[in-house]
Amino acid sequence: MQKLNKIILYCRSGFEKECAAEITDRAAQKNIFGFAKVKDNEGYAIFECYQSEDAQILIKELAFRTLIFARQMFIVGDMLANLPTEDRISPIIDVLTGCIDKAGDLRVEIPDTNEGKELTGFCRKFTVPLRQALRNKQILSKIHDASKPVIHLFFINNNSCYVGYSYNQNNSPFYMGIPRLRFPNDAPSRSTLKLEEAFHIFIPYEEWDERLKSGLNAVDLGASPGGWTYQLVKRSMIVYAIDNGTMNSKLMETGQVKHYREDGFKFEPKKHNIYWLVCDMVEKPSKVTELITKWLISGWCREAIFNLKLPMKKRYEEVKQNLQLLNEKLNNKHINVQIQAKQLYHDREEVTVHVQRIWG
Repeated sequence: MQKLNKIILYCRSGFEKECAAEITDRAAQKNIFGFAKVKDNEGYAIFECYQSEDAQILIKELAFRTLIFARQMFIVGDMLANLPTEDRISPIIDVLTGCIDKAGDLRVEIPDTNEGKELTGFCRKFTVPLRQALRNKQILSKIHDASKPVIHLFFINNNSCYVGYSYNQNNSPFYMGIPRLRFPNDAPSRSTLKLEEAFHIFIPYEEWDERLKSGLNAVDLGASPGGWTYQLVKRSMIVYAIDNGTMNSKLMETGQVKHYREDGFKFEPKKHNIYWLVCDMVEKPSKVTELITKWLISGWCREAIFNLKLPMKKRYEEVKQNLQLLNEKLNNKHINVQIQAKQLYHDREEVTVHVQRIWG
């Protein structure tokens, strides 16, 4: 039986070092040590544990939702290289036999790179016979079972792959860790997908009817031309759009948007009935963090989603520092919050942060 002592983490191409720095840091906090292996622009990082049993601890106890740069996380062994073209399935079954109880799902995945996308057709065809073979060996359940582990195959090329699994309660539910969203034709800008994805990632679906319901009041700081406002209007909220720039005319025609031509850093709401604060302004992360902190301490909103634009270097450190600063300032004021952060698929050189203020 192959020893599974590595963790694979998918990430945005170009952010492999940030992903590696984060998993190394978070593992060390649990007294788990190892080393990360990355190559630039390959779309994933590998963390190899010095103690093989530690990899199992990580995928169970390190909460996936708390990782900022990782899109997916699962345990693997050594790469299966030079798979025989006449029978790629047998070596894969050998790795999985005895590793896990019956799995409930199978995902055959690729790096989110141009090279990886060339394997899409191969993976789609390969999934069908592999799924049947795994079911015949009783490694995979006959029907999808969300309560059981997920088998992951991660193909680097059509003859080399990593084989492993994740736990369904501690992984991304999306194929390749990417929510599949469609750009609305009537949206003012593609940035609208950032906020839509943030809702999918940060807010449990069973709470959407309450936390994203119609009639809520929202503020969009730096709103022009209205990409993020669009998502709020679509959910029948009343939006205060704050920006010196112009707003999309169709959004203004809805009657749900009130446009204030003001600096988003200076605007203060006259009424304290704002539920959502959203902000996608291009500014230094520390300045944006300070602004959001002021809103939360002042009690001007219940929940906030905002973007931190990242510098060229020490990007993980920058995000970590700002999140710690936000948390410390709120704690000092005895304000109870839940903070989440993720580099979303539709983000670029940025990280999206969600803060929910919680009253006892």
